[in-house]
Amino acid sequence: MDALSLSQYALIALVFVWSGIVRSGLGFGGAVLSLPFLLLIDDRPQVYLPIISVHLLLFGGLTVLRGQQQYRKDPQNDTSPVNWAYLKKAMAIMIIPKIVGVLGLISLPNDVLSGIIFVIVFAYSLSYIFNKPFKSQRPWLDTVFLILGGYISGTSLIGAPLIIAVFSKHVHKNQLRDTLFVLWVILVAIKMVAFIWVGLDLQLKHAVYLLPPVALGHWIGLKLHRRLQQAEPVMFFRVIGFALLSICFVGLYQVIA
Repeated sequence: MDALSLSQYALIALVFVWSGIVRSGLGFGGAVLSLPFLLLIDDRPQVYLPIISVHLLLFGGLTVLRGQQQYRKDPQNDTSPVNWAYLKKAMAIMIIPKIVGVLGLISLPNDVLSGIIFVIVFAYSLSYIFNKPFKSQRPWLDTVFLILGGYISGTSLIGAPLIIAVFSKHVHKNQLRDTLFVLWVILVAIKMVAFIWVGLDLQLKHAVYLLPPVALGHWIGLKLHRRLQQAEPVMFFRVIGFALLSICFVGLYQVIA
C-alpha cells in the first residue's frame, strides 16, 4: 500500500465508503461488492483482504454487540437477534472447507486469484440482474451450498450469496442480519489467524487510515437498512448487478491480457 499514488488512495477510500454502506445496509456483500473495484485500482487481493477483514471484525462485532444490548434492554422481546442453534450447525459443515479455502488463498498467484474472484462475482451479478438469487430447496443442497460458500469465503471473502441462500431459509428475517454478522466474524477470525501464521502483512496502518471512510459508509448503511426493511430491494440489486457486470468484464480483460 505504501507504493500507491495519492489518486489511488483517494479511489480506495471511496470504495471503502461503499463497502461500509453495503455491509451495514445489507448485512453482507461488503467484500463481494467492493473487491472488483479495488482490484481495478491495484491487482493484489492479498493486500486488500486483510484490511477488509479487520474492518469486518470491528464493525461486525460492534453491530452484534449493539443488537445484543437492545435485546437485553427490551423485557418484552424473548427472541435473541442471533439464531445460535443454526449457526453452530452450519459452522460444523463449513469449518473444513473454510480452512482449505484459506490455504488456497495463501498459495495461489495474484492473477489466478483475481480471475477466480471476477468469475464468481460475474455469476453473482447475473443473479442480481435477473432477480434469480441462489436458492436451496433440498437438505443435501443446503450442505453443498454451505461447503462451497465456506471454501469461497476462505479464498476471497465472497461466499456470502451461497451461504445466505441457506441461512435465509432456516433463520427468521428478524434474526438474519445479526446471525450473519456473527458468522462473518467467526469466518474472518479464522482467516486472520492464517494470515498471522504465514506472516502476511495485515496492513494494520492502512486499515486504521481507512477507518473514517468505512465508518461514514457504516453510518449511511444503517440508514439504508431501515429503508430497505420498508421497501422492495429488487431494483437496488439490479443496479448493483449491472455495475458489477461491467466491472467484471474490465477486470477479466485485464487478467487475461
